Amino acid sequence: MNNTRCAACKHLRRKCPSDCIFYPYFPSNNPQRFAYVHKIFGASNISKMLKQLPEHKRAEAADSLYMEAKFRVQDPVYGCVGVISSLQQQIQTTQSQLAETQAHMTFINAHQPNADQHQLQQQPCYPQTFSSLRSEEIRVEDTTHSFLNNNLLQESPQLPDNR
Repeated sequence: MNNTRCAACKHLRRKCPSDCIFYPYFPSNNPQRFAYVHKIFGASNISKMLKQLPEHKRAEAADSLYMEAKFRVQDPVYGCVGVISSLQQQIQTTQSQLAETQAHMTFINAHQPNADQHQLQQQPCYPQTFSSLRSEEIRVEDTTHSFLNNNLLQESPQLPDNR
């Protein structure tokens, strides 16, 4: 005999036999699980269903019965079908939003210049001889160029400050 009664035997107010079909699937610490299943299917029907199955499939069947009963109690008209329909609707909505976003991205990409062309337009054009120079020579040239530009800017006449 089991030390504690299962949720089914507690709910049915009977002793829990050692070979209780409900004991492994409806533990005493979760009485609501059996209450849902009993309300929708009845203890006798649950017992018959579980006994017809091989032992390795009973736990999954008990879980399925519980979920179906829980959703039927929450939504007496549609039960688990209502949840499934709602999830399918969410999937369809998300897929249509994804398709719309992908179409928008395709449209934007088609109307923008090619990324390679865009990068080429932004990079400065150096003469062919620059590509053969070593990095030290480029730094000297860049420094000289900056120095000349700064000196030319300083030598140019400044506009009066009208404050």
